[in-house]
Amino acid sequence: MESPNKQAPAAPNLAALDRVLCDCRACPRLVAWREDVGRVKRRSFADQSYWARPVPGFGPADARLLLVGLAPAAHGGNRTGRMFTGDRSGDILVEALHALGLANQPTSVSASDGLELLGVRFTAPVHCAPPDNKPTPGERDTCRPWLLRELELMRPTVRAIVVLGAFGWQALFPAIAAAGCWTVPKPRPAFGHGVRVELPATDDGPALAIHGCYHVSQQNTFTGRLTPQMLRDVIGTAAAEAGLL
Repeated sequence: MESPNKQAPAAPNLAALDRVLCDCRACPRLVAWREDVGRVKRRSFADQSYWARPVPGFGPADARLLLVGLAPAAHGGNRTGRMFTGDRSGDILVEALHALGLANQPTSVSASDGLELLGVRFTAPVHCAPPDNKPTPGERDTCRPWLLRELELMRPTVRAIVVLGAFGWQALFPAIAAAGCWTVPKPRPAFGHGVRVELPATDDGPALAIHGCYHVSQQNTFTGRLTPQMLRDVIGTAAAEAGLL
């Protein structure tokens, strides 16, 4: 199989990108882990067939707001085949989107549950579930061409990005710089909850607003580091800038 460096740039649209991404086997450690998780399974999901492949982005191709996470959860996206689906993080995120009028329902249970995102798309810098939720820098970099091409294809409509967590923040800016559509400041801005950075376009097009938000991990939501209101505030601000509210 060809590498992401060759496959991603050739995708003519997001549907094609998502389709070819699902067959990626570029990172041996991640391939072994995602497939092993799918064989062993969690006891509560023992009767289910796991997706156990790379998880593509989810949402309309003409989305104005992009939400960037970290990687699929072993028993969430890696099980269901859809980003932010089948675990508590997805529940919290989709509930916030629904409260803002950006999703048609407040839950994200399975790929066939009828969820529709309205003007919003989910993605991640790493598309395979990693051990301990910790991709290596090399795996992040190997996966970057998928995110780079996604940004290029969304250029006509995307106006704001919410980045969930420091890993996604650090991974996003090199992809934006490589896409060449917006100017990334030097030094690159540091991550923080509520941080906002505006990137001017390299042509005469509109700027791109980047918003930092703590990740919707259980570690953050169970401890109160990230509350539902904090999440809605960041997403709501970004959505308003993107013209969705």
